[in-house]
Amino acid sequence: MYDLAIIGGGPGGYVAAGRAGAAGLSVVLFEKDSLGGVCLNEGCIPTKTLLYSAKVYDYTRHADRYGVAVEASAIDFGAVFKRKEKVVRKLVGGVKAQMRGAGVEVVAAEAEIRGRGAGDSFEIVAGETGYEARKLLICSGSEAVVPPIPGLREGLGSTVVTNRGILTLTEQPAELVVIGGGVIGMEFASFFNSIGTKVTVVEMLPKILGPMDAEISAMLQAQYEKKGVTFHLSCKVVAVEGDTVVYETPEGETCRVRGDRILVSVGRRANLQGIGLENIGVEPALSPAGRPCGIKVDEHMRTNVPGVYAAGDVTGFSMLAHTASREGEVAVNDILGKSDRMRYDAIPGVVYTNPEVAGTGLTEAEAAAKGLEITVLKLPMAFSGRFVAENERGEGLCKVIADRASHAVLGVHMLGNPCSEIIQGACIAIEQGMTVEQLREVVFPHPTVSEILKETVFQPVN
Repeated sequence: MYDLAIIGGGPGGYVAAGRAGAAGLSVVLFEKDSLGGVCLNEGCIPTKTLLYSAKVYDYTRHADRYGVAVEASAIDFGAVFKRKEKVVRKLVGGVKAQMRGAGVEVVAAEAEIRGRGAGDSFEIVAGETGYEARKLLICSGSEAVVPPIPGLREGLGSTVVTNRGILTLTEQPAELVVIGGGVIGMEFASFFNSIGTKVTVVEMLPKILGPMDAEISAMLQAQYEKKGVTFHLSCKVVAVEGDTVVYETPEGETCRVRGDRILVSVGRRANLQGIGLENIGVEPALSPAGRPCGIKVDEHMRTNVPGVYAAGDVTGFSMLAHTASREGEVAVNDILGKSDRMRYDAIPGVVYTNPEVAGTGLTEAEAAAKGLEITVLKLPMAFSGRFVAENERGEGLCKVIADRASHAVLGVHMLGNPCSEIIQGACIAIEQGMTVEQLREVVFPHPTVSEILKETVFQPVN
């Protein structure tokens, strides 16, 4: 009998397992594929490895801007992808070592909940072996959505790829069409654009990057248009014909664009099937259309079934690796009897394009939807001396959203390198309920790009 059984070894599952094991609980962790889940094996880490290679290549191509002469530089597509595999293997090995160190038993098999065991325990089968645990944490993750567009599914595995398939390419495509201008779509657009692939993005919404700050999204789009990426916004894909994407414009015109590869990147769907949720009566979360879109949980990550928790993408809410990890911690703390709850007010979102985008808290549009009276403070990133020194011809922006009456910091949104390493400070400010005036009193190291946050809040608050 285990104290805790965890289904899924992604960022929610393995972090929770490590925390629970370190606290003295007996833990069994089931993972049918590779430890680390989608993030480590098919998402966050491999894509960021590719993007860093592209960034290095960008620097070599424009080294003259920094007074450095590079006679010739070239991208070695095969070598870049081999390095990606090496990084993933190393980090997967690190997760395995963490599990051993925490005393977690890892079972490399698909797990299914069979029902109740003795007392209030749960029975799980993996392979041909049965397991029993007092508590259960479901972290089964998500999968890429492939919409029912004529010809799209038929092309999967050949011309059409998802985020998983594009990471296994052996040859660089000359032309790439990206269906979906969200975070994943834009990151792959960034990588392939940098290495010389002709990239076209077709997006159904009137802007890229979904709910992220509209002004910053528009600025990023403009920069990538200068780099040669073509965007077709407010356009609906109606068919895929071999290597051609057929889409309709807002005016009703039917257009076509060809690609050696077509990346479908229109979102992700919670993995709810094949786990055995129905065997214990776990209640699903419902979409606005009334369809199951995840597992319903409270602020402690409890489901409707006592002793059963869920964390990560399977909740269908905030599908980010760092959200999953924190949710896993909250679940374990509740099991241990520690006071804790999940908060989503300051979840950072980052797009690892070049330049990067990062944001946390409310956007202007979200604040307006809530009926809040706000003040928007903003400054170009060029107000940071370090940014100017390291980003020749670089453009960027820092925005702070503050409550008009209390001056509490409600959101921070940035465009410019390296804002992914700065946004955490904004998360802390929002989590702690800091005001603009309190943030002004924080000492920032000089010279750093992070100083832009302090300079921004010194703008007059109306």
